[in-house]
Amino acid sequence: MSEITERLTTAIADRYRIERRLGEGGMATVYLAEDLKHDRKVALKVLRPELAAVIGAERFLNEIKVTANLQHPHILQLYDSGEADSFLYYVMPYVEGESLRDRLDRERQLAIDTTLDFTRAIASALDYAHKRGVIHRDIKPENILLVDDQPIVADFGIALAVSEAGGTRLTETGLSLGTPHYMSPEQAMGDRNVDARSDVYSLACMTYEMLVGEPPYTGPTAQAIIAKVITEKAPAVLVHRSSVPAHMEGAIHKALSKVPADRFATPQEFVEALGRAGSAGATRAPRVPTAFETAIRSAAAFLWQPGVAWIVTAVLAGGALLFGRFTSGSTGSSRHVARFAVRLPAEEKLTWEGVRVTQEGDMVILQAESGNGLPRLVRRLLEDEVVTPIDGTEEGSRPFLSPDGAWLAFVAEGKLRKVRVGGGTPVDLADANWGGGEWSPNGRIVYTPSYQSGLWEVDAGGGDATMLTEPDTSRGELGHWWPQILPANRGILFSAFSTPIERAKIDVLKPDGERVTVVEGAVFARYMPTGHILFQRGHTLLAAPFDLSRLTVTGSAVPVVEDVALLPSDGLGGYDVSRNGTLVYMKASVWASPGRFVWVDREGRETPALSRLAQYREFRLSPDGSRLALTIVDGPADVWIYEFGREIFTRLTRHGSEAFNPVWTRDARRIVYSAETPVFDLFIRAADGSGSADTFLVSPNDKIGGAVTPDGRYLVYTEVGLRGDLVMVPLDSAAAPQVLVATPFDEGGPDVSPDGGWLAYQSDASGRAEVYVVTFPSADRRTQISTDGGAEPMWLTNGRELAYRAGQRMMMVTFDPRTGEVSRPRELFRGDYAAVQIGGGNSRTFDASPDGKRFLMLKIPEASRPREVTVVLNWFEELKARMAAIQ
Repeated sequence: MSEITERLTTAIADRYRIERRLGEGGMATVYLAEDLKHDRKVALKVLRPELAAVIGAERFLNEIKVTANLQHPHILQLYDSGEADSFLYYVMPYVEGESLRDRLDRERQLAIDTTLDFTRAIASALDYAHKRGVIHRDIKPENILLVDDQPIVADFGIALAVSEAGGTRLTETGLSLGTPHYMSPEQAMGDRNVDARSDVYSLACMTYEMLVGEPPYTGPTAQAIIAKVITEKAPAVLVHRSSVPAHMEGAIHKALSKVPADRFATPQEFVEALGRAGSAGATRAPRVPTAFETAIRSAAAFLWQPGVAWIVTAVLAGGALLFGRFTSGSTGSSRHVARFAVRLPAEEKLTWEGVRVTQEGDMVILQAESGNGLPRLVRRLLEDEVVTPIDGTEEGSRPFLSPDGAWLAFVAEGKLRKVRVGGGTPVDLADANWGGGEWSPNGRIVYTPSYQSGLWEVDAGGGDATMLTEPDTSRGELGHWWPQILPANRGILFSAFSTPIERAKIDVLKPDGERVTVVEGAVFARYMPTGHILFQRGHTLLAAPFDLSRLTVTGSAVPVVEDVALLPSDGLGGYDVSRNGTLVYMKASVWASPGRFVWVDREGRETPALSRLAQYREFRLSPDGSRLALTIVDGPADVWIYEFGREIFTRLTRHGSEAFNPVWTRDARRIVYSAETPVFDLFIRAADGSGSADTFLVSPNDKIGGAVTPDGRYLVYTEVGLRGDLVMVPLDSAAAPQVLVATPFDEGGPDVSPDGGWLAYQSDASGRAEVYVVTFPSADRRTQISTDGGAEPMWLTNGRELAYRAGQRMMMVTFDPRTGEVSRPRELFRGDYAAVQIGGGNSRTFDASPDGKRFLMLKIPEASRPREVTVVLNWFEELKARMAAIQ
């Protein structure tokens, strides 16, 4: 039983007993359950967690009351609805038998009389609901249950309740209410104010399928189907089945009209036209398309051929234009907005480091993590369902594209690299461990080489780099990040980052070298060809009118998209926009995945550790295992202490900026942690929260604590400059830090053996992260431990075992501290446990109990894992409308 099912079972145990999962749809997961009060089987449907989070319990439960009183022989009754442990659910009768989808899958085509009987029954249910102001919005064969060969409409009004409760925020979930094959053109365009004629259209699609064997519009993707719904006329029924009477063909054709006013006003009118020859509108012959329509359809047919990369945007934009001309007679060029989600397959999950869309708006680039736990860049054409890894981008992050979309630049292993978008051997361009940049049309790349640097420029073919800007430390600037080259060589837009993030600002570097500030208190800006500048404040994307010639904001900033992901410590926004108006963004609500701690023994068996669900990050057990120091993200990250015996949390820090990565001293009395000041400096505080936090170590570079030596005298930490080095500093004296390991490669994650003679750490010296040990503190003898990738080493208390993670595998070696002999690595267990890392993997994301028999792991519920981004086509139309509304 999954973790979500266990939570749900516990939450509703007083009313319902879950027996098994029946299936999953776009909005909800369905369970077979026992209604304990009434001793009956029911279908219990639970809304998707991200959908429930956007809607809210009170609003959904209020809206669903509208449908609770629908009583009709062909409508499945709503028994109950409620909230339990953040789950929103509704309950309907459990109907044994099959759905119309099952019947069609088995028989493909139905008898004409059967089709007419089914359509008539469904229409009567729709008519009944429409007269009471309820539109179904999701008529499809899956929602038609067959009981004694009589159709029963299920989920009646649920889509309406979701839409009304979610309001404008519903689009942020990436959910489309309706199924593309049966969605009316106006619904496909994103119009929330649909009426009965939308259900008439969907019913006609289903009638068409019962007769023909497939719906009117099919395609390889949802986007392809929607494009056809908007632009193409449905193939005639008679072409596929000549025995269908002409009056039925005419009725279906009328019900499938693109324009709602051209359809039947009610489902009853539709079935009357289906049932008798000569009825009004039923025998109308299909209209001959105009030359203009024929040209558009021919162009659309060409665009849908494989290999035409810009198909989705072109067809949807063209279709929206065509639809607008048909419905209003206007010759204007306004295009309709369409939203959908791009979802990674189950074996992939999103990681944070950037989302990009090509300038033509046809392809997105994402950083993802596969089963081996290592990040890489992937691509997906919007016209396709396939997510393709880009060879040569292993461990790559912060990508950006060449102007023609043929090349991809990114950072990996301390280098700025480029590779063909189709994959290949990467080419090193410059030293860099920070990244994020812009590729200019003249073949120059503007980028940021390190965390605390300004902007630099290098030729796209490589060579010597040139510094363009330097952070003004007197103004508290930490670095200059996320550049964009403005049109007509007007300058370079970038984030001048300071901490806290509210002090960051958006500047422009002019061609003559002068810097001007254009927006205060903002990060990650982009100039749009609509004449606006976009930027983020928290999880809100705002827009302001911008004069490109004067480099000045000329009006008020307006929120344009909510719930956009942002990495506060890096000022990295989770969005991108193509030059033709395709917006792609990651939702903050999806990215901020809550997790739960579990114990995992050496055989991989799990038991609960903490019941509270929260956004946890780095964590360490106290030496005796009775307490847990951990990072919790609730606004800025802070360090907390959890006591297992009393099951209580106590906040340890409140810096107002990032505070994270706690490390216990050996006597368990103090905690060393990192905090943003503006770099990550080290602080120390009593573990019981008494007294104040003291500054422990300040230096120009970030510092991430690793381990305290067994004698309690020293802290070993990672200092992150251009690369990571391992350094040791006394805990209770003013002696200077001592460098232990400094190479041309990235080192991190240090841990000292219990006997104090060995230091374990990770390094990318071989081209990927591997675990090594060196003698401590001399570092004059080194042995590689892992053989197939490894990171986050940890000595167990017996001193003869060393654990580490290799992707999703927990690995172990035995080690002789006297001789340095090491065994072959063996896998203890594997699982999809969280690996949230700060500072290039310098924070360990597991811990072991004092006896070494079990491991504390962080588990993210499957439904909460970030796997999708939201795509908005023709978003400039929405942007311009929002800006015009305030003028």
